Amino acid sequence: MAKITIAGGGIGGLVAAMCLHDAGHDIDVYESVIEPTELGVGINVLPHSVRVLDELGLLPALDESAVRTGALMFLSRDGTRIWTEPRGLDAGNPWPQFSIHRGRLQMLLWNAAASRLGPDRIHTGHRLTHFEQSAESVTAQFTERPGDRDVIVESDVLVGADGIHSVVRKQLHPNDGLPHPSGLVLWRGAVRAPAFLDGRTMFMAGDDSQKAVIYPITPPDDDGIALINWVAERPQDVDMATVSWNREVDVAEVARYFEDWDYGWLNIGALIASSDAAYEFPMVDRHPVERWSFGRVTLLGDAAHPMRPNGSNGSSQAILDGEAIAHALSEHDDVVAALTAYETARLEPTAKLTLANRQAGPERVMQWVADQCDGTCATSHDRAHTCIDTAELEREANAYKQLAGFDLATLQSMSVGQ
Repeated sequence: MAKITIAGGGIGGLVAAMCLHDAGHDIDVYESVIEPTELGVGINVLPHSVRVLDELGLLPALDESAVRTGALMFLSRDGTRIWTEPRGLDAGNPWPQFSIHRGRLQMLLWNAAASRLGPDRIHTGHRLTHFEQSAESVTAQFTERPGDRDVIVESDVLVGADGIHSVVRKQLHPNDGLPHPSGLVLWRGAVRAPAFLDGRTMFMAGDDSQKAVIYPITPPDDDGIALINWVAERPQDVDMATVSWNREVDVAEVARYFEDWDYGWLNIGALIASSDAAYEFPMVDRHPVERWSFGRVTLLGDAAHPMRPNGSNGSSQAILDGEAIAHALSEHDDVVAALTAYETARLEPTAKLTLANRQAGPERVMQWVADQCDGTCATSHDRAHTCIDTAELEREANAYKQLAGFDLATLQSMSVGQ
């Protein structure tokens, strides 16, 4: 049994804590936030990571809080269909895909981890400042708030699950620099509105010049109203040294970009305009590094592989990290060897995915149509584009799933606990 300190109580850190606890290790989680709350908007949890949550016994709780996504649809700017693919159980997968409010998932995992580990093993208001290690142990120093009291924690392993601005990563890779900008900015929001289509469909519309991603994150209530998550994307240069993260912006300013995006079954501009708030984020990632694990210290989740949101993979890959590190520490008695094995299993796949997402991941088919369509193949909203062969679109979709590890063949080869 190893004594393990996890810096960061986000999705990846909490899943890692539960997986490691179930494997028999002694776990403490240190989170910088003083009081966890349901912040954020929507995210998707893909089937390969749902498998991990299922193993942790969390599937019933997810069903109470999320939507089992049934389809992903790509549209051109005018609403003409490019490609629709089934998702989750509708695609024959052994596990569903979920769309859920990020804060709701965070609190679901927080409560489950507190129940498993004990509430006294999750320490809020603790911000990591630095760490030191020897051949026998690793010592982490936290600043506890309120009061700014220094807290020294000694353990066998330190896991840096402290996000894109990771203190652990900065100490391991002091020349890593600022996050890498994409030249794109995202505006995000969520609004209660009538459910569209079947209430279980996610869609992406537009092209590289402007894009919308919209999906429900709660089932419709008795009046047919659901919480709808929306993301708007446009090119915009940002100064990473001064950029504001999660800055609230004028909803009307975002909505005006989509004022004529009315598809009959949903008016995107009107949906955005009806939101109470919109938040701006730069779309960024970090360049993949050559190492995560240094002795008794390693990285996990966004601290290890922050990636662009194309393909909806960030949180799912963090969940897979949590399972992988627990597996490695169960397979190796020596913790340094275990962390090296964990890195070997996870670094290369996530690096490839990070780079693929820089090419827009599966969403690039929308730009294909924008580049190739001459306007004659389909003109009405109920017809599909035929300018690109369906087989080519299917190959593109499957290639990304294979890269990310949630293609049907891979999922069918898995079983809970593997």
